[in-house]
Parts: sequence; C-alpha cells; structure tokens
Amino acid sequence: MGILGVIAVPVLVFIGLGAVMGIMLAIASKAFAVKKDPRIDEISDLLPGANCGGCGFAGCGAFAEAVVEGKASPSKCSASDEAVVGKICAIIGIEATKTVRMRAQVMCSGTPENARKKYIYSGIPDCISAATLGGGDKLCPNGCIGLGTCVRSCVFDAISVVDGVAVVDYEKCRGCGVCVSACPKKLIELIPFDSRHWVGCKSVENGKTTRSYCDVGCISCRICEKSCETDAISVNDNVAYIVYDKCVDCGACVSKCPRGIIKSPDEILKSLAGVK
Repeated sequence: MGILGVIAVPVLVFIGLGAVMGIMLAIASKAFAVKKDPRIDEISDLLPGANCGGCGFAGCGAFAEAVVEGKASPSKCSASDEAVVGKICAIIGIEATKTVRMRAQVMCSGTPENARKKYIYSGIPDCISAATLGGGDKLCPNGCIGLGTCVRSCVFDAISVVDGVAVVDYEKCRGCGVCVSACPKKLIELIPFDSRHWVGCKSVENGKTTRSYCDVGCISCRICEKSCETDAISVNDNVAYIVYDKCVDCGACVSKCPRGIIKSPDEILKSLAGVK
C-alpha cells in the first residue's frame, strides 16, 4: 500500500465516523426535542407584535409563552384591547375578565409661556441627561423637561413634544406604560382611556412657591375638592388628584379651578392639530 493509501484509510474512517455521529445526533435531537405548544403561536399572532416590554417580558413571544405556562395573565398586555384578551382567554381555556383600556397622560402644563426657567440648556437632547443638571432647566422641579425621551421610548409613535411639553395622541396610545418608566420626572401616568379630565400638574410645592415657578401650576387651594359632589378629587402633598373610579366627569372642578389646570381631551386635540 502506497503512502496515499496509508493516508486515505484513516481519513475515510474519520469521514465515516463523522457521518454516523451526525445521523445519531439528528435522531437524538428529534427524540429529545421539546415540542412547542401550538397555542404560543396562536397567541403571538393576536398580540400587537411591537415587543414594547410593557408586560414585563422580553417581547410578545415571551409573553405568549408565559401565558400558556400560566405565568402571566392575558390582561397583562395592556396594549391589547378587550376583544383580543377575550380570544387569548379562549385559547388557554379560562374565563375572560373585563379589562379597562388605559392611556398615558402627561401631568404637566409647563409650556415656555407658563413655566419659568433657571438656565438655558444646550446639552444632549435627552431628558435623563438634562435632569442630572439641577433637575432640568425649569424652575419647577416637577416640570416636563420636554426633550423627548418619552417620545423615543414609544414604539407606537403616540407621543410628541408640543410647545416644550410632551403630549399623547390618545388614538395611537396603547397604554403599555413604557413612557411612564422612561420619564425621569415621573410625570406620565396611566389613566382610564375614557376619562374626560385630569390635573395637568405634579408640583408638590406650596402655593406660593408654585406661583413663583409657573403661571398655571396647582396651588393646592382645594376649591376643586370642595366643588366635587362625588369626592372624586382631593389634594394630597399640595397637588390635586382625581380618583377615576369615583369621577362622573361632571366638570364642576374644571369650572371652579382658578388656575385652569384641570384639563380635558379637547385641549390635547387642539395642541396636536398643529403637529399633524
């Protein structure tokens, strides 16, 4: 046997062994493969597919898997409406629960016309970065910085900055809550979608101090609280809050507020009209 024959024999042996091992691995992978529950794909197809992370999972696929495994409630996806949640419940065989559609609301009215500034910011166009410099450029420590960190966090393109303050487009908003986490000032809250009113201020300073910061900030006068017949609005920590379970949208607080800080969706629609 020549030198080529001596080399060829072990090479052929190794090739043969490799082929046998490959076949064995292929058989083993099929034998031990974990079968994917088909309901996961069914649920994934119903979800928005935005992978916003508002549910607390890495994406819609991970959420669907958690639902099938009983680790997450179908209603945990706030970006899905009641009809979708009902279909998901049917797939996993549980009774559908009524869900309340939510929307994001920016609780600030500090436009340049209303809110005074302490310096001119010219750094990175990011609210988190600006907040490290004395809490931002506005005198009010609870005012919207307006550099659009929430805008960039929204995968549904539901937020824009209008006249220095973030504004939510309700029709686009899916209530996922990602913007709530993104805002360094914690000015964005989730409220029931059909709510007619909210308090456009989060200042917790006393009335005199708030007046020095802003021309429309809540001065905790409690007039709104006294005018509400359903006890749906109260002043805590120097700022008014609406309890939406009690609110009947009568508008009494709106007409009584001396600062005009209790808002309605009509005002948002007017402000958005200028950016569309």
